[in-house]
Formats: sequence, structure tokens, C-alpha cells
Amino acid sequence: MELFTVLFRTIFFYFFVLLAYRIMGKREIGQLGVIDLIVSILIAELVAISIEETESSIYLTIIPIGMLVVLEVLFAFISIKSKRFRTIFDGKPSLIICNGKINYKEMIKQRYSLDDLLVSLRQKGIKDIETVEYAFLEPNGKLSIFKYNLFKIKSSYPMALILDGFVQKSALKHIKKTESWLKAELANKNLTYNDIFYAFYKNKKVYIIKKTEVK
Repeated sequence: MELFTVLFRTIFFYFFVLLAYRIMGKREIGQLGVIDLIVSILIAELVAISIEETESSIYLTIIPIGMLVVLEVLFAFISIKSKRFRTIFDGKPSLIICNGKINYKEMIKQRYSLDDLLVSLRQKGIKDIETVEYAFLEPNGKLSIFKYNLFKIKSSYPMALILDGFVQKSALKHIKKTESWLKAELANKNLTYNDIFYAFYKNKKVYIIKKTEVK
């Protein structure tokens, strides 16, 4: 009888957890943020305990998992609406390599070692750091790499100036521009920060996608 209960709970929670993850949305393991990872660990622990403790009610596992799913969906919605919330819980990209040079201060801040960097570069098939113009350590721990072009001509900084109405001050600093300059650029187009969904700098021009253009 106990064996049947264990088998039943295992099969039941397999489909229940599958349904829960469908509700939370598709995402690869390597893309999990802090909240996603915590929810995944808690769900795994709750299911393991429920399968082992066959005498406890199955509802003592279903209800907590259901609550975690609701919290995950709620946090995902808030994260879309609030950049500050997204930054606090998911973090933001860190510039590790800039113009072929390693940013050691940022590596120390992120506790990202030179060995970690070299491993990530090798996995991308890159032998020489000097061939990398920019490299960003993403919030999920992956390294995004932008290589130099054939003639090592300096390319545009691959980060947004404005993201969902919020100014990215680090990007402005890198291109050696000020907020006053950016406001003037927007004023010429009769726009404010709140009108902008996404804006980036390329070839000495600011390219803009307005919120009204996003469906």
C-alpha cells in the first residue's frame, strides 16, 4: 500500500510540477534569475518531502506550491513593470571587458575570477582577449561577448541609453555624454524619458523606439 502511495504521489507531482512551470512560463535553466532559482529549489524540496512522508496530506504540498506559483507570476509581472524591482532581484549586466581591456574592478565587485573569464571565452571559441571589444557578465551568470570587426574599427557601445523610460547612466558615461545632452536630443523630437521604450546610440545618433510603437 505504501509503495502504491509513493508511486501515485511521484506521478501526480510530476504532472503537477509540469503544470506549475507551464504557468510560470518557459525559461531555460541557465536563464533562471534569483527568484526563479529559489522557487525551483523550494518546489523540489516540497515534492521530495511529500513523496517520502506518505502519511502527511498531499494538500500540505499542493497549497505551498500553488502559493509559490502565484508569487512567481506576480513577481514576474512586477518585474516587467518596474525596473527598480528587476534590478534589485535580478541584478544588471556588468561590463567585464571594454575595448579589449579587462575591467578588474568590476570583476572583483562581481567576484568573477580570471579563470572564470577565460573558461567563458574558451567556450565561445575565443583564444585572445584582445579580439573582444566588449564582454558583459549577465545577471544569469553567462558572458555576452562582442568581438572586434575585421579591421578593429571601434563600434557602438552595445547597451541601451534609455530602457523603459529609465536612463542608463553607465551607458551615458561610457559614450562620454551627459543627461543634459540626452534631454536635448529628446527635446528636438518633442519627447521625454517617459515616452521612450528603448533608445541606443550608434554612429553619433540616438535611435529611439517609442512606447507607442510597441504592441
